[in-house]
Amino acid sequence: MKRIGLIALAAFIGGAAAIGGYKLLETKNSEMLSFADQQKVLFANNPKISSAGAVDFVEAAASVSPAVVHIKTSYGSNSSEGQARSSSPFDMFDDLFGGGGGRRMQRMPRAASGSGVILTPDGYIVTNNHVVDNADKIEVILSNKRKVSAKVIGKDPNTDLALIKVEANDLPVVKMGNSDNVQIGEWVLAVGFPLDLQTTVTAGIVSAKARSIGILGRQQQGLTEEEYEEYRRTGKAPERANTSIESYIQTDAAINPGNSGGALVNTNGELIGINAAIASQTGTNEGYGFAIPINLAKKILDDFRKYGSVKRGYIGVSFVPLDADNADKLKVNDINGLYVSEVLPNGGGAAAGIKKGDIIKKVEGVEVFDSPDLQERIGRLSPGDKVQLTLLRDGALKDVKVTLKGDNSVGLNTSKLAEKSTGTSLSKLGASFEPASAQLKARYGVKNGVVVSDIEAGKLFDSWEIPKGVLITAVNGTPVNSAKDVESALPRSRNGMTTISGVGPQGRFTYSLTNGR
Repeated sequence: MKRIGLIALAAFIGGAAAIGGYKLLETKNSEMLSFADQQKVLFANNPKISSAGAVDFVEAAASVSPAVVHIKTSYGSNSSEGQARSSSPFDMFDDLFGGGGGRRMQRMPRAASGSGVILTPDGYIVTNNHVVDNADKIEVILSNKRKVSAKVIGKDPNTDLALIKVEANDLPVVKMGNSDNVQIGEWVLAVGFPLDLQTTVTAGIVSAKARSIGILGRQQQGLTEEEYEEYRRTGKAPERANTSIESYIQTDAAINPGNSGGALVNTNGELIGINAAIASQTGTNEGYGFAIPINLAKKILDDFRKYGSVKRGYIGVSFVPLDADNADKLKVNDINGLYVSEVLPNGGGAAAGIKKGDIIKKVEGVEVFDSPDLQERIGRLSPGDKVQLTLLRDGALKDVKVTLKGDNSVGLNTSKLAEKSTGTSLSKLGASFEPASAQLKARYGVKNGVVVSDIEAGKLFDSWEIPKGVLITAVNGTPVNSAKDVESALPRSRNGMTTISGVGPQGRFTYSLTNGR
């Protein structure tokens, strides 16, 4: 037994010496090895992260295609939308995509045709806001070629999402996946009705995540591309504040006009995104498509069904995404994270003790590199929800709990912004309106509008949570400059919905809600 123990000890010592010698030689001679041989040594025992194996999209395509629908819209001859359209959805390409000019990021054309994804057997369908916005009539063509009319339940220009409903039962549905689990390089399928064709499935990979292309922000604010890039570079918010959320999944699966609102699914047939935009010089696919992550869409869609609009929570800070250039300008040593450039009074961030100069490093323990990383996470939450932020302050990390607040938590001193006049109360809305001053209209970059001067408890504006002091620019698509204009525009609702558009401290907004709610 003693002999066996000595043999084992000798073997152990010999093995340890051999390994130590190998490591020493490896260190000294690594530069003598080829790169390929060094890779073999470094990754000899590392398991593969993932592998697609034998790629087969048949099952995924078969399970998803029946639940992706064709959406056709029509517009009144008197509307600007109707005047912009003709029998072909391609007439707008030159205007929307630059017509041979420089390369531009643009949303897919707001054509008379798009796609949608059925979420429930009783007919709730998700699509893009720009597919159904301002439509007089929305028609859905199901996979069995049956045509049914649809009504808008809710829509949100900040995320370009919309929820519509058809009266039908036992419809096929697509299973929702988890967009947080999506990995760059994994196979995905885009399913929709591009170029007015029948159901079409294209394949590609995820080429990037949390991608912001600036299209929603520029549209909201009426910014030129140069103005938007200046805002992105400096973090200085324009007077026309931006509340858009862009954190797209980027894919090279072919996406063309008509794919808008369609499905982006993984190889398990799970819905991971809603196709929304392309980057193109010609107006057709050039290898860059963008989809709204389904984890962001889930919250927005739930709000549509519950309230008819989005209940959005805000931290109440402005920030600058850090990189080498911005860090140098701000004289900070860190090049990753979001530099807090302003803390809004009465906001959740101020209450939590966030200060100007703090750097947001993590949200709920997940590292933050750019603004979409934070905006998407916050976009999934509601007023009253709590979120943990990790801040870098004076060289030390600090965790703070922020209670998010709603649109009306951070307001302007409206007494100085509105002209003094007697507001006219409208019983239908439960609100009073005053003509907006030239100063206020100039501040928000609009040509018309009325200020909400008072709100009656229990009435529509109160239930919709439209805050006092915001500027209403249009009612049911009609520009307004007085309380009389508002009252005159109310009967012009479409699809049983009243649409209120305006702008406030948190940016532009549109409420589309069922009349009488």
